[in-house]
Amino acid sequence: MEPTTKKAYALAGVDIHVADTVKKRIAQQARTTFGRNVIGSEFFGSMFRLRGYREPVLVSSTDGVGTKLRIASLLGKNDTVGRDIVNHCVNDILCCGAEPLFFLDYIAMGKLVPEQVEAIVSGIVQACRETGCSLVGGETAEMPGIYSQGNYDLVGFIVGVVEKKGILDGSSIAPDDVILGLPSSGLHTNGYSLARKVFGIDANPSCLNKSYPELGKTLGEELLRVHLCYYPQLKPVLPLAKGIAHITGGGFVGNIPRILPEGLVAHVRKDSWDILPIFRLIQREGDIKEEEMYQVFNMGIGMAIVCSPQRVAKIVSVLPQAKVIGEINKGKDKGVIIG
Repeated sequence: MEPTTKKAYALAGVDIHVADTVKKRIAQQARTTFGRNVIGSEFFGSMFRLRGYREPVLVSSTDGVGTKLRIASLLGKNDTVGRDIVNHCVNDILCCGAEPLFFLDYIAMGKLVPEQVEAIVSGIVQACRETGCSLVGGETAEMPGIYSQGNYDLVGFIVGVVEKKGILDGSSIAPDDVILGLPSSGLHTNGYSLARKVFGIDANPSCLNKSYPELGKTLGEELLRVHLCYYPQLKPVLPLAKGIAHITGGGFVGNIPRILPEGLVAHVRKDSWDILPIFRLIQREGDIKEEEMYQVFNMGIGMAIVCSPQRVAKIVSVLPQAKVIGEINKGKDKGVIIG
């Protein structure tokens, strides 16, 4: 009965043998990220030993790459989105002051394509190595009838740790504090549905190969720029920060208020940094109002750091790429003013 069952399942769209082969290859890559605290990952759950902390607080987050995956699929370049998902998740827990411990991924597609999956995982592994994060497990799912050919989904789950006394929650942010911005590499992993519509990518994928003088590369190359990881840069200055906001979906308007106490407003001065060319291009091609641009995209600022005026010089000495982009003022309701 076993051969018949396997054949029937394959005819239904799921090839167990291909899945097993892919998972074994993934496991081999994942082991290269294991640190000394990984106990095992071949059981029904992965085990990680937590030690060396006085009052450890675990910080977790999960996120996806969104429709940037469509660009990767169309161009047949899937390693960069693997790096994207790790970096995005690391940045999110970094906003709490946490260092990454371990990571799990979820990859789903209609029919497993081993080369595609391995490319995705190679990016995940590279990013995990760069941040000292262990890839301890995940799920690779073949789901015919759910995902159309060529499309897939990628989701990441991360766990990090921070000493209780080192938690960054923004509660100490006060009027006259300064907002520093760290540059982004481009769209990172947000706003791709709008970008796809503006350029007509779904209807005309060949437009991804068009070169734009202001970009200095093709549209596809620009849109696949890797989401920067800010952990190595920010780790040394975390004790100097009062709050950190990852500028992702929702732009400045949706993210900076998350770290503000009630009654405070962040005044972001849009002329304090150079807007990346890709955002000017999107705004022009899509005839998009500036207000909406700042609600959707990071506009060239990937992280916002709030600190006291006395600590600006010290932070900038460690992070020379940081720019003063605004300040904190009193307000009726917490929010963001861009002007």
